Amino acid sequence: MAGHRVAHVTLKGPSVVKELVIGLALGLAAGGLWKMHHWNEQRKTRAFYDLLERGEISVVHPEE
Repeated sequence: MAGHRVAHVTLKGPSVVKELVIGLALGLAAGGLWKMHHWNEQRKTRAFYDLLERGEISVVHPEE
């Protein structure tokens, strides 16, 4: 019985290259989403000030 061999899966440690690639991909994806959010907020702010400049909107409450 001692001669029987069972194929076991050998556990390996974390792959440094794989971890770096996954981290880089997640970082770039999160950074891209953040920049898209930032650009959208900039566009909204720019549109607000353009409307304010043209006099189409006002931030002063009109007296009745």
